[in-house]
Amino acid sequence: MAQLPNSLEARDTAFQLHSYADARRQEETGSLVIEKGDGIYVEDINGKRYIEGMAGLWSVAVGFGEKRLVEAAARQMEKLPYYHTFTYKTHGPSIELAEKLVEMAPVPMSKAYFTNSGSEANDTAIKLIWYRSNALGQPERKKIISRVRGYHGVTIASASLTGLPNNHRSFDLPLPQILHTTCPHYRTMKKDGESEADFAKRCAQDLEDLILAEGPETIAAFFAEPVMGAGGVVVPPDGYWEAVQPVLKKYGILFVADEVICGFGRTGNMFGTETYNLQPDMMTLSKGLSSSYQPISALLINDTVYQPVADESHNIGVLGHGYTAAGHPVAAAVALENLKIIEERDLVGHVKAIAPTFQKRLAGLAESPLVIETRGVGLIGAAELKHEALAAMPGALGAKTNATFHDKGLISRNMLDAMAFCPPLIITEAQVNEMFDIAEAGLEAVQGSL
Repeated sequence: MAQLPNSLEARDTAFQLHSYADARRQEETGSLVIEKGDGIYVEDINGKRYIEGMAGLWSVAVGFGEKRLVEAAARQMEKLPYYHTFTYKTHGPSIELAEKLVEMAPVPMSKAYFTNSGSEANDTAIKLIWYRSNALGQPERKKIISRVRGYHGVTIASASLTGLPNNHRSFDLPLPQILHTTCPHYRTMKKDGESEADFAKRCAQDLEDLILAEGPETIAAFFAEPVMGAGGVVVPPDGYWEAVQPVLKKYGILFVADEVICGFGRTGNMFGTETYNLQPDMMTLSKGLSSSYQPISALLINDTVYQPVADESHNIGVLGHGYTAAGHPVAAAVALENLKIIEERDLVGHVKAIAPTFQKRLAGLAESPLVIETRGVGLIGAAELKHEALAAMPGALGAKTNATFHDKGLISRNMLDAMAFCPPLIITEAQVNEMFDIAEAGLEAVQGSL
């Protein structure tokens, strides 16, 4: 990418370190500078328009340029631009949002605790789980299990939960108290001759074997996404959750459902917890909570978690945890308005209506010789590419395909060789077809270049 002196691209390269990028390659190629957005589309500084097939980072549920959210932020800015929730103080937007989320929760929850990102929400969940174990007189119950290829964030503790090698390499992670169990991806993890039902049962058995090997009295919690997102959009096999949840109950292990991507309509229900009939003790929420118009996240906890935590804070005299911007009044006001839009426009119903077209077109990508598998639910999915087709290391074909999609006007994301699709929930049937038409043309172009 040519960079004119003092251009935005050149200044970006000069001054900004980017997430999930090769810093040296960044110096050579620069970045795509996005200037504005409208609905499911964004536009770069050169005027080129793209379908935002990833809703930003799995998150802009109501689309770009939603004036109601801009106006909600402006109103709150004028009234109370900032306040906190430390030391027995609070403000209206955080109260209203906490009440709204507890009432919306698909299983009984007691309290909401606000944070600023999904990573912070999961980090806080870990801290409260450890705090609770101490409160219950179980100081040895501190180990936490997540899954290979799971994604739960990038702070030190949440990155340890994340089961992806590049989130651990050279960071000295994961922490020793974090364990990982089998990824429920049937195609890559099944044994010869193993049915999907038997594979689901084996995943549960692998989990139980790990618990027994470590000692059930040492295991505090299990973290999992209803559908894995950044690990490649891994949809659990039939029977998986029905087999896993009883194992957790058997040993008194807390279940934390990471709804950061799945929450607020993505899977065709308000929460992935509903889609898969989960019974979590804690839920972490972000992304679709405010459609990422403002940074905000939340941790919901049930009474089983809250009561020991409350007792311990009373014994100590304080709950020594908090974030300056947690429950920020502007972010909370935007989140409240965002939830109103999702409900008033019945975006969950819209997802249910449009999902068959989305999933049919996604499945159609498997006709390409480059695609080995497609998978998805609701308005989230992925097409897994045969990385061997490029005779290169895993991820090279995905990167090439991603660049081709960009050239043709579609922003996707390759997680190694899995091409993800997660558009704003407002996408129409015609726009779904437009998006996958570009993807099909992109795959054909890549195939022709090999």
